[in-house]
Amino acid sequence: MSDSITAVEHEVLAAVLQVRTHVLQVLLWQRARKPDAGRWSLPGGRLGPDEDVEHSIRRQLAEKVDVRQLSHVEQLSVFSAPDRRPDTRMVATAFLGLVPSHVDPAVPEDTSWHPVDRLPETAFDHRAIVERARGRLRAKLSYTNIGFAIAPPEFTISELRTHYSAALGYTVSATNLQRVLARRGVLEPTGETAPPGRAGGRPAALFRFAAGGLEVTDQFAVLRPPAGPYAHSSVR
Repeated sequence: MSDSITAVEHEVLAAVLQVRTHVLQVLLWQRARKPDAGRWSLPGGRLGPDEDVEHSIRRQLAEKVDVRQLSHVEQLSVFSAPDRRPDTRMVATAFLGLVPSHVDPAVPEDTSWHPVDRLPETAFDHRAIVERARGRLRAKLSYTNIGFAIAPPEFTISELRTHYSAALGYTVSATNLQRVLARRGVLEPTGETAPPGRAGGRPAALFRFAAGGLEVTDQFAVLRPPAGPYAHSSVR
């Protein structure tokens, strides 16, 4: 008696994150077909026969949800639990994708952004993938310059603090953030200032990231959450 062989299919998925209206959000599309019809899903699809996984996810993001201006893409993990989908044996290679906050992709009607902390009912194991992606981003904010991938090209320190706080899930001290990133050589001044606000006051200096690609800046650094309800976070 021969053993039955179950065909294994391969899909690629992307947790595309962006800081929108001061909140870390993820791009999801609503499934119209079973299984899990009506639930929200990460964009992606089956791996093509002549594609590697990164080429496939970039193509599918561009074709299916019109996301082309990714500032950073990296492979996140492989999800291969036998029961992760009820309809077929499917292995998923998941990616983390980041979109800078000044970009607003024109997504289809069945696709929208959702706060990572308030996800709707998601399909299959997609919630776990989103949580893994958020964890990866938070970790890399500690020891790399990945902030370049979520911030606009130029920003004040206050604006950058807002982006870090949204991604990390707690309030970051602007003074500490500037001190640490300056010490690492991550930021450089543009020589310009932001337009004054309604309250007037001294115009804030504009900065940019010194490098537009991922670099490890301090492999032992840790961004620590505040110790109490009124404490500011610290960076070591």
